[in-house]
Amino acid sequence: MIVEIFKTNVQKESEKDYIIAVLQSQFTDYKINFDLEDCDKILRVEGIDIQCDNIMDYVHCLGFTCVRLD
Repeated sequence: MIVEIFKTNVQKESEKDYIIAVLQSQFTDYKINFDLEDCDKILRVEGIDIQCDNIMDYVHCLGFTCVRLD
């Protein structure tokens, strides 16, 4: 398993829930969650062969920033 971490600008629980629902429908094999308590509003994705560019594109299309952290 690989874990990728992304910095976002998601603020609300409703936004978090919506993004998770959209991503989960596209990437059914990934475990996806947020840490809105973190200052970087972390999006955490766990899985095999994670498609980081596609995840960032989906989040951007939903109107939010999403940058992969190394």
